Amino acid sequence: KLMKSLKLRVSIVQSNLHWENPQANRAHFSKILSPLANTTDLIVLPEMFTTGFSMNAEHLSETQNGDTLQWLITTSKLLSCAIVGTIIIKDGDDFYNRLLFVTPLGEIHTYDKKHTFTLAGEHQVFTSGAARVFIEYLGFKICPLICYDLRFPVWARNNVGYDVLLYTANWPKKRIAAWDVLLQARAIENMSYCIGVNRIGQDGNGHMYPGHSAVYDCLGKQLSTQEYETAFIQTITLDKQHIQSTRDALEFLKDADDFTLR
Repeated sequence: KLMKSLKLRVSIVQSNLHWENPQANRAHFSKILSPLANTTDLIVLPEMFTTGFSMNAEHLSETQNGDTLQWLITTSKLLSCAIVGTIIIKDGDDFYNRLLFVTPLGEIHTYDKKHTFTLAGEHQVFTSGAARVFIEYLGFKICPLICYDLRFPVWARNNVGYDVLLYTANWPKKRIAAWDVLLQARAIENMSYCIGVNRIGQDGNGHMYPGHSAVYDCLGKQLSTQEYETAFIQTITLDKQHIQSTRDALEFLKDADDFTLR
């Protein structure tokens, strides 16, 4: 039996970033997000949206309750929607690539990146997160993950009945084919919506980012338009009924192999 269908309007924000300049990035996003007021339920920003993918954590880190969290709380209330993205957080003696999910009611959810990107030395600077996080928001269960996590399907495994898998990223141009394929694969294998938001432009280390931000439904159909290399904001409406009816008709998740994460 299908319940009354719930809808979730998600705005994916593909943008260039000011290198290691949190103040400039917050000002930039304040400007480009303002037209979204009262038109969307969730805004998804790229990974490390205040700095770019920098290993300069000692200089760039904030405390959990620092300027960017305050900006997220204020902006979320102003626009009447939730906002999600990651920043560099210092917690105790450790640095984390921490995802912040802030709702207009001031609720704050956090997820620390599990798979630190060894190729860039992220594992030498940042501490890995230890647990997945599931966020209940407007009737949808969301599993937020970060960039390199995309390569590891076990960590995204839908054994809890989540509705939306969400990746915020700085995924480089030279490996963008993997991004395209894996986002679609995660949607199909987990029978959930899959959202991926990647930045564009060049960072301070000379790495190029081509965007390819996208939204897929639980059968792997791309719902977003293909906007490569350019800045854009697009709002896609997710429908709970699509998830329910697809899983009722195709009970693939029930046939999945059973295993335990160690």
